[in-house]
Amino acid sequence: MTTPTVEELDAAVGLDPSTDADLLDRDLTRVIALTEAGLFDDYLVYENRGNWVIAADIAGSVVLTTRTVTTTWDGEHSVTPWSGDPAEALQRAFAALPAPQWNAVGWVGFEFSAHTQVAPDARRHGDTTLAHLFVPRIEIRFGRSTGDDVLVTGGTAAEKTAIAAALQRVRPSQPPPQASTVDISTDTDHYRARACAAIDEVRRGEYAKVILSRTVPIPFEVDLPHTYRAGRLANTPARSFLLDIGGVAAAGFSPELVVAVDEQRMVSAEPLAGTRAFGQGPEQDAAARRDLEQDPKELAEHAVSVRTAFREVASVASHGSAAVTDFMSVRERGSVQHLASTVRGRLRDELSSWDAFAAVFPAVTASGIPKRESIEAITRLDDDERGLYSGAVVRTSSDGTLEAALVLRAVYQQQGRAWLRAGAGIVAQSTPEREFDETCEKLASVAPYLVRRPSNHDTEK
Repeated sequence: MTTPTVEELDAAVGLDPSTDADLLDRDLTRVIALTEAGLFDDYLVYENRGNWVIAADIAGSVVLTTRTVTTTWDGEHSVTPWSGDPAEALQRAFAALPAPQWNAVGWVGFEFSAHTQVAPDARRHGDTTLAHLFVPRIEIRFGRSTGDDVLVTGGTAAEKTAIAAALQRVRPSQPPPQASTVDISTDTDHYRARACAAIDEVRRGEYAKVILSRTVPIPFEVDLPHTYRAGRLANTPARSFLLDIGGVAAAGFSPELVVAVDEQRMVSAEPLAGTRAFGQGPEQDAAARRDLEQDPKELAEHAVSVRTAFREVASVASHGSAAVTDFMSVRERGSVQHLASTVRGRLRDELSSWDAFAAVFPAVTASGIPKRESIEAITRLDDDERGLYSGAVVRTSSDGTLEAALVLRAVYQQQGRAWLRAGAGIVAQSTPEREFDETCEKLASVAPYLVRRPSNHDTEK
């Protein structure tokens, strides 16, 4: 049986932005109505090909920092020091939950990888949060699979009434609020100089590839739900998300899965590497695609990324089951188009979905090759900790399934600060100018859709 490509899966569920814009906008306005109604403290909105789930409020949680894992259930907290493998620490914490069946959602930060890939003396120090996941009290589902229905699981009768009332206020087809401009073209954190240093290290043979990133500050508070709606209408992500968990808030349009483990214990990874701009018009887009498919630097970069992803999946797969499918296709993701492949294999019986996550995370397309050396270079050369950027939004369950979407093409907000972030893959053939331009192309997936949250002064007007 031939494994379907991502494009075939999209076609099977009828994902056509031109004909389904009304349905898409209906569901996005549902998201805004529910997240802005003040019904939930912590929540994650997660979209998979036109199907949305809103997981909200905390029944239990698992928070992993560099020093401890804190498990909370029914208001009771358990704080345990840990060392060694962070994926094992998460697995043990979830196995100890008092509920026999559960779904959990949340995020894993990029620095999680330092504890699996990097020597202790090369890590940044401090008690950083590496992962924050929670078991929701309420799940709300809608989209293609439910038709006009909105399905609510959990919650009290009063909460269900409030959810229904919020949905009664949905008014689709209204234009999104006007976006605010952010300059993404200024090299405020010396990206070109850092890229030049990385190119020198690659050419000296210290590693083969590293993804360096840059941060663009946003000089205003962002209205994340409205930004999510505007950005999702303009993007074609593999997954999309809107979250506010433990004070970390973000909206994003993920271009790829880091890893997924399904009900049949099939492990999938979708490495993207090789980028050109998209959305410039049919002729320009076609020319950029031809250039992407013929550029030796991009082809080589993609091939080595797929080789790494294959080795990682094979390390947890049963003998002979790992395979590459849909090799080096082109997938369109908002303002960019990428070379893409899919790697699959059947998870060995003695391993868990967290073992598969640990084998593949962080995504090779957000770290580099070899991973250990590239992550050490990121720790030295990137301007600060990445946190959620190039980490993963995760959904997992007591049935052993797991899905981790790569956090890129996103806007972030925390403790009164808002920012964008994007990176590019540095290899021996790179030039600082081209890699800086690539970060601009990626930032253009989000920057034009930032909606400013009205201030109290604006509201009073």
